[in-house]
Amino acid sequence: MKMPVALVWLLAFTNVLLIRGESNDATICKDHFMLDPRPHSVSILEFGAVGDGKYLNTLAFQNAIFYLKSFADKGGAQLYVPPGKWLTGSFNLTSHLTLFLEKGATILASPDQSHWDTVSSLPSYGRGKRYRSLINGDNLLDVVITGDNGTFDGQGAVWWEWFESGTLNYSRPHIIELVSSKNILISNLTFLNAPSVNIHPVYCSHVHIRKVLIETTVDSPYVLGVVPDSSDNVCIQDSTITVGHDTISLKSGWDQYGINYNRPTTNVHLRNLSLKSPTGAGISFGSEMSGGISDVTVELLTIQSSHVGVAFRTTRGRGGYIRNITISGVILSRVDTAIVADGHTGSHADDKYDRDALPVVTRVLMRNFTGEGIGLAGKFTGIGESPFTSICLSDIHLQTSSESWVCSNVSGFSDDVSPEPCQELMSSPSSCFVGGGIYGGDTAARGYYSW
Repeated sequence: MKMPVALVWLLAFTNVLLIRGESNDATICKDHFMLDPRPHSVSILEFGAVGDGKYLNTLAFQNAIFYLKSFADKGGAQLYVPPGKWLTGSFNLTSHLTLFLEKGATILASPDQSHWDTVSSLPSYGRGKRYRSLINGDNLLDVVITGDNGTFDGQGAVWWEWFESGTLNYSRPHIIELVSSKNILISNLTFLNAPSVNIHPVYCSHVHIRKVLIETTVDSPYVLGVVPDSSDNVCIQDSTITVGHDTISLKSGWDQYGINYNRPTTNVHLRNLSLKSPTGAGISFGSEMSGGISDVTVELLTIQSSHVGVAFRTTRGRGGYIRNITISGVILSRVDTAIVADGHTGSHADDKYDRDALPVVTRVLMRNFTGEGIGLAGKFTGIGESPFTSICLSDIHLQTSSESWVCSNVSGFSDDVSPEPCQELMSSPSSCFVGGGIYGGDTAARGYYSW
């Protein structure tokens, strides 16, 4: 079934060219992709797919992608998914490809465990096996996953049951996982009921995620929204995420495996997001951060009905660092703890971790927070041998119902913060003030900040 030529040119995109401005994390979302029409397009119907929600279409998707590989050096191609419910197991994408889900199209993940292959663990996370994700890509260039608000439904309930009962032999699959890939755009889509993570770019560069809606039931166990993992130049913006655990979690490897792989998550821009996680955090850093996390700008967040607003997590044996983080313009509502920085959180990959590998958390600025219905304003518990330093708070006003702040092994400074923070966060003004002003997060203000 061929699509009309005009529709092909309207819906298909090619050559995801990142038009870059200044190269720092605060401008990443201001950069944009130039989307030219893909010169070739096919419908999944041409490969025998049936959109009744019952027929298994794994082979149809695999055959379609195999066919479209032949257009990679001819400007790329689009795979068009029309309205319907398209049941499938996992399949791989290819370079210079657009996967387009029409309005009313739902790609349904098969709930049958036998339809999911197993693959080796990621090298920054250790040995063993895991289930392959629904949509996969490895060493790809120029991939667009988009639509007219089409849907990926991971049908995760059965995976959640297996996970909670302890009957799974391997880690749960994700909906989308792209590995060692570059120039990725994911937009205008809905993600429902992921077995584990919804979108997982790992070892990737230039990833732009925008205008996505991600939802699972709030009791889904350890289901995450977007996890940028050992990736750089990442933008996530204009999206709404409600999941059972952290909505956006920045990671970079686990213990000695992440230390040895040594690929940080860096140059990340998160903006204009609405987030909800009753058992997790709106934004989290770690606890798997052994490759390092740095140069992150977060702005314009609404976090509601969540366990934690912003969380920094690590533990002895992680190594790595969390540094040069700016978070501003955050509205919190009905959040148990607004800010958590915990140096004693997270399990270990195995017993071979180096207990002397101490993480470093430093140069973190949080400013312009407001909150109502907050339980605890903040809990900062660093590591005795590696305290958290240069934690800088400015223009933060929270309405709390209990003890305001808990602090140990942390130092920094605060300006215009209520309730009044603990003494440890009033102890080191030189770490936050240079030239008479506190760093405000914009380019012009960088000269004021000590780093």
